[in-house]
Amino acid sequence: MSTSRHRRWRRKIGPVSRWLPAFARLSTVFLLIALALFVALRVAAPYLISTGFVRSGIEDALSKWTGYHAEIKGSPVLEFWPTPRITLNQITIRQPRESGDKLLGSIESLSADFSLIDALRGRTSFHEFHLVRPNLALTRDEKGLIDWSYAGLLARAISGVRSENGAEVLDPDLDAEIGAVTVEDGTLVVTDIKSAKTYHFDSVTADIAWPRLSGAISSVVIARINGQDLKVDFASRQPLLAFAGRNAETRTSLTSNLLTAHFQGIASIANLSALSGNVTATIPDVPALLTWSGKSIPGIATLKSASLESDIMSSGNGLRFNNLSLSLNEASATGVMDLFTQPGKRPKIGGTLAFDQMNLKPFLDAFALRLAAGEAEEISAGISGPLRLLDIDVRLSARRAQMGLFELSDVGASVIVAGGEAKFDIGDSQFEGGEMTAHLEATQRDFDGGGKLRLSIRDADFAALAERLQLKGPLPLATGSIDLDLQSPKAIWTTGLADVTGKLHFWTGEGTIPGIDATALRTQAAEKPFFPLSAAAGGAFAFSQLNLQADFANGSAEIHDAHIAGPTQTLTLSGIITYHSNGLALSGSLDATDPAKAAELPLLPFFIGGSWPNPVISPVPLFGNTPQAQ
Repeated sequence: MSTSRHRRWRRKIGPVSRWLPAFARLSTVFLLIALALFVALRVAAPYLISTGFVRSGIEDALSKWTGYHAEIKGSPVLEFWPTPRITLNQITIRQPRESGDKLLGSIESLSADFSLIDALRGRTSFHEFHLVRPNLALTRDEKGLIDWSYAGLLARAISGVRSENGAEVLDPDLDAEIGAVTVEDGTLVVTDIKSAKTYHFDSVTADIAWPRLSGAISSVVIARINGQDLKVDFASRQPLLAFAGRNAETRTSLTSNLLTAHFQGIASIANLSALSGNVTATIPDVPALLTWSGKSIPGIATLKSASLESDIMSSGNGLRFNNLSLSLNEASATGVMDLFTQPGKRPKIGGTLAFDQMNLKPFLDAFALRLAAGEAEEISAGISGPLRLLDIDVRLSARRAQMGLFELSDVGASVIVAGGEAKFDIGDSQFEGGEMTAHLEATQRDFDGGGKLRLSIRDADFAALAERLQLKGPLPLATGSIDLDLQSPKAIWTTGLADVTGKLHFWTGEGTIPGIDATALRTQAAEKPFFPLSAAAGGAFAFSQLNLQADFANGSAEIHDAHIAGPTQTLTLSGIITYHSNGLALSGSLDATDPAKAAELPLLPFFIGGSWPNPVISPVPLFGNTPQAQ
């Protein structure tokens, strides 16, 4: 059985062994002939092909592509090894004089591979273009499109392309081969008619792969603008639709030291009417990016970094960001945001953001609810601020939030900027075991019309708050509530304590005031005409309730009949406290809480002067007890 199997294999291998040498010999002959023809063409090409012929061919090709007239001043150089290639110098591309003589640009050096066979047949075809130091000028019209209006092949292909069932379709007579294009050390100037701005791109380097007009494109462009290097990666299966300002599938990435962004989906360079896809962006240094772009948002210095990732789509007159992940400094949030744009109106941002933990201060700065002192001159000079550029209506929530030294939990808040006013509201939050609501409002041209603050705290632990703030002196330690209403008629960035006016109402239940011993206070008052408060600081004044009201104006607070009622004695205060010097000018009294014990605890009036936290107390004799009355 084994012998028969070997015989069958010999019958199969036998014929192959007969024709394989013949095939090898034939292949070798063809290979040698092809090599000989290749070498012969390279040797004979300089004698068969004239430089003028190839030069005129590339002139015609440039004119055909751009619709402009190409002029070549430099002497061309032909190379035939390893591939046929022509190099041209000092090229100018402009409209024919009878059509306006508009300059599209100039190229210091242009080289391109060409087909040797086509050249021998009297035709020219080029590919693998390399441009050295091109200087191009383009115009972006009122519709947001690059002006391809002249009658070149590229312009005709862009205007003639159409979309069928989501695919790019181009008539065969408008199609053409391109190949690869490399740009070295170029300059591009784009004039945007709509915004009346001109953008200069220097040191432009590009690698573009575009086999045919009807095919896909991929490109990498590196350019410098305002001293910053930017890298753009662009790829699309529908490049002509994209250049025509229609909806096209694109993949774009922008990379620099200041910004990294990526978009993949359907977009248009002209408008956002059918935008759909995914976008990511990271800004490691927000103030540096604004400085580079020539923009200024007051108070933005505390917002160091920002990033977002979101699904994005057009919605009515704006954009919707679904599945949004947003980071501002160390705070991260998820939610949904909308950007609304309408002709003749300011853009508006709206939506909801949910934070696990956040710092309210940089968030407020991010939405320009605070202005730095150094920007007052810019506002007075008539420079539009953020309240004139953007409307905002954002709802916020956070499990934990920090606002300076204060910590909040379960926060529900909102930021509203509209009609020249900015409002920040904390509608609900947990604060020091109680609840807090707050309203901050600024009006008229970015706060220079003044601002208002309303704060309400209910059933909070003010003993813990005093410890957190490290406040010194005899202060009431109790669970209490406060209503604060402040306003300033001056610009917020110039407002000082002397400019603030408003009211305060503070009330508590049971508590103590450490550093005030009522018994020692009476003893000192009976023995001395004046004494420091520290002399009566051996105990604590216990009280069952406290009620204090004050008015703020001209850099001071006026206390109106503060009543601190204890089990046996009641302390009453009224007078003036100045902010800048911590000065006190208060009149007070200590008397029996129960009128029936007035004989045991007679009325003790006194005056408090000096500065906090250790003022001087001067007892005020009662008229009926003075020597003159005796």
